[in-house]
Amino acid sequence: MTILITGGAGYIGSVTVEHLQRAKRPVAILDNLSRGHRAAVPAAVPLYVGDIGDRDLVRRVIREQNITACIHFAALALVPESVADPARYYDNNVGQCQILLDTLHEAGIRRFVFSSTCATYGLPQSIPMTESHPQQPITPYGWSKLFVERILADYDRAYGLRFVALRYFNAAGATVIHGEDHEPETHLIPNVLRVAGGRAEAVEVYGNDYPTPDGTAIRDYIHVSDLAAAHIAALDALADDQPSAFLNLGTGQGHSVLEVIETARRVTGHAIPTRIRARRPGDPPQLVADSRAAQDYLCWRPAQSDLEDIIRSAWQWHSRHPDGYPKETA
Repeated sequence: MTILITGGAGYIGSVTVEHLQRAKRPVAILDNLSRGHRAAVPAAVPLYVGDIGDRDLVRRVIREQNITACIHFAALALVPESVADPARYYDNNVGQCQILLDTLHEAGIRRFVFSSTCATYGLPQSIPMTESHPQQPITPYGWSKLFVERILADYDRAYGLRFVALRYFNAAGATVIHGEDHEPETHLIPNVLRVAGGRAEAVEVYGNDYPTPDGTAIRDYIHVSDLAAAHIAALDALADDQPSAFLNLGTGQGHSVLEVIETARRVTGHAIPTRIRARRPGDPPQLVADSRAAQDYLCWRPAQSDLEDIIRSAWQWHSRHPDGYPKETA
């Protein structure tokens, strides 16, 4: 009766494992550690190091751990990298995921929670964005996630695989134990906190001429613990024979880049200088979720996603871990 967490050594995966452990629910992790951290995995949790497309390894994990469901986080998720090397993204995010799905299907596992993204929508035609918003991704990363969504829908119809695909917006924040440690780091809040911690000179602000109140882009930030709770609620909904679903995860409230920086100044007590740069191609002015469908389906509400609380939790984690997780040595 164990839950397989692919990518469980990564940012959102490790926090989900933390929540499941707290609920005394058995888990096992499959992660190739290319972007995850061995130090983020609790000693008591079985860790299998390898790829989700390794059929023999996945079969062994299923057999040895008595896997009955899967929460799938393992994916490459850097938008510029996906543009520069789309073949890698389609192979890893789509091809290997299909192998994982086939191996789970072969073993009779029928519950699957998928870490998707608002990047499947592309440029917003309306704000806030509902699940019925047209899906026209503008990057290979977004397309790779949308392709998996289409596979899931077909596997549900053909094979009885029941799934919840969670399209979340901007994950942020930390728990006492787990935080955000990417290389390279592309997310705004950890980069703002790097400046506050003296590890960078200034925050790069890409565009101050958007049609928004202060000219900078607006995003919907959701605490990583709220995301973890939603993934677990999705798994439980499937166990209660709820139908498959595509759901947005967000707060419904947007915050601009300058608002995030000003909030971080208050939380950290540091000046946090900025540098204004040109807009990045493809960055929309606003991305804000309508997550009412998720709230109804999952009986879930964001509980920790006040912007100041998000930034304070991240600042506390980064202050304790200025270099991120301990790195493995040869």
